[in-house]
Amino acid sequence: MIDSPERTSEGHLLPAHGGELVDLYVGLQRRAEIKTESKELASWDLTPRQLCDLELLLNGAFSPLGGFMTRADYERVCHELRLATGILWPIPITLDVSEDFAKSLTAGSSKIALRDSEGVMLALLHVEEVWKPDRREEAQSVFNTTSLAHPGVDYVLSKSNPWYIGGRLEGVQAPSSYDFKTLRLSPSELRRQFGRQGWRRIVAFQTRNPMHRAHVELTFRACREAEASLLIHPAVGMTKPGDVDYFTRAVIRLFWRSIRAGRQSLPFYRLPCAWGDRERRFGTRSFEKIAAVPT
Repeated sequence: MIDSPERTSEGHLLPAHGGELVDLYVGLQRRAEIKTESKELASWDLTPRQLCDLELLLNGAFSPLGGFMTRADYERVCHELRLATGILWPIPITLDVSEDFAKSLTAGSSKIALRDSEGVMLALLHVEEVWKPDRREEAQSVFNTTSLAHPGVDYVLSKSNPWYIGGRLEGVQAPSSYDFKTLRLSPSELRRQFGRQGWRRIVAFQTRNPMHRAHVELTFRACREAEASLLIHPAVGMTKPGDVDYFTRAVIRLFWRSIRAGRQSLPFYRLPCAWGDRERRFGTRSFEKIAAVPT
């Protein structure tokens, strides 16, 4: 059966956070131009955490951000939980680099080829600002502590690089993934799936842990009471110290078993978020693709 236009429309869905769902991937022609240009550009090999942030920037999960934050956004987010435009945002999304690399750049003119650990170019960063932040102040503002016992603070003060770069991104290709490929939906793909299925009201369950029986019961009860459809949305990016990685602990498979036991048509999307040391602060942000949708 072919879905009718009324059924496949996404017009009934809430707008993305900030009013627009961004897509930072460029077309084929521009992609070829960037790859040719990149041979003469400085390169930065992204860390696993930076790869998570880049993927969510490029596919629009971090809408309305168009790249790594510049200083105005960074400072207001740290102190007021808002972007420079006033839009709610809980935590800085910045590209941290070494001092030597930062001093080799010129704000406003430099471009950087962002690559994965194997040297594959994923995106072009137009450098708008380069600065050395007060990372201790950032830790206090964002996490309300400077204790290294806090994993977020420990990352900011002990593991991240001392200089930040902000600027616009042009996406060339998504980071490579080798597991659970059918579950790696972008926000736009997920919205299209909602439209195809005619879903008008959605309850989402987002967590970094497996679903226990209480979770399953509460989630299904919420759906029944709200007369809503259900989205299972586990965060499976970087974890914090003491956690077991998502594949080993089989979060995906346990979620899948849980929802198969309940309903057969639930969409299921894994969020590649560097979540572990930032989860409390991220809790203030409702990602566009999991927000409840009113009728």
